[in-house]
Amino acid sequence: MTKVVNKVERKVEKVAVIGAGSWGTALAMVLADNGNETRIWGQNIARIEEINQCHTNEKYLPGIVLPKLIQGYVDLKETLKDVETIILAIPTKAIREVLQKIVEFQDKPLMVVHVSKGIEPDTLLRISEMIKEEMPAGLLQAVVALSGPSHAEEVSLRHPTTVTVSSENMAAAEYVQDLFINQNFRVYTNPDLIGVEIGGALKNIIALAAGISDGIGYGDNAKAALITRGLAEIARLGLRMGAKPMTFSGLAGIGDLIVTCTSVHSRNWRAGNMLGKGRNLDEVLANMGMVVEGVRTTKAAYQLAEKYDVKMPITCALYGILFDGVSPKDAVDGLMSRVKTHEMEDLTDILTD
Repeated sequence: MTKVVNKVERKVEKVAVIGAGSWGTALAMVLADNGNETRIWGQNIARIEEINQCHTNEKYLPGIVLPKLIQGYVDLKETLKDVETIILAIPTKAIREVLQKIVEFQDKPLMVVHVSKGIEPDTLLRISEMIKEEMPAGLLQAVVALSGPSHAEEVSLRHPTTVTVSSENMAAAEYVQDLFINQNFRVYTNPDLIGVEIGGALKNIIALAAGISDGIGYGDNAKAALITRGLAEIARLGLRMGAKPMTFSGLAGIGDLIVTCTSVHSRNWRAGNMLGKGRNLDEVLANMGMVVEGVRTTKAAYQLAEKYDVKMPITCALYGILFDGVSPKDAVDGLMSRVKTHEMEDLTDILTD
């Protein structure tokens, strides 16, 4: 069966979104807008009933009416019945547990699209690597990452949004591009999976730092410096891990970094802002009510900096705030008093790595 959407002929698919939070729900809306039979799985029974009966998800997307093509499920096996493509829209720390449940009953290969942004501490694995560890080769068609500057709140309002998809299998990336693209949600492809995943994960660290700076009251000059130097830091590590330089000047790099460091929609910026105003980490996380990926990723990036012997002063300063009890003001002031260096040395290192 096909359907014409925005003058593009599409094959109607059955797609399962795993995760009924703000981002999962917003992406389910995009899929449903494109005519797909869209299933969304969550563990909160009341929320799934709300999606099915009221076509809303007020906790995460207040005031938004969901397309009727979205159907909520609490039974994971039923959610995946006759489905070939799943969208993983769950926190990084929950990915292994959910995939292990899927493997118990799944008998047909799945296309797995992950839209989370993080790195696993201790193992130091990117999300695509975690997926490959948990999914037997016979159950995995391909892994695709979707990333870029894209707040769920704006996607749900159908405001113009641009993202990128990446995979080691570019035919799979192009399939996902076709699945999501429409007049409001533009999708590019990028063959650099490492760079897309690293850029998406590490920008959360810089957003936490930007929020801290704003919470202290340091203003736009300091935040611009954090964003600029943060990008250099992300690129240094990414290139050492095998990413391509140009990825960090694109949507998954500077694009995602800007929006996450400057928007009140950003949970990482909001968490950092509270830290900068003097709240402790436990209080901040309890107040947020949502996962702040940048906290776990800071630990992972700190470990990666040691492993690859890469200078990451912002990450190290944030690690001190989150895990060693360093005051936010002392950490930011410490960044400003570092030994002088030449800006072009960093740029040369990045471009010639």
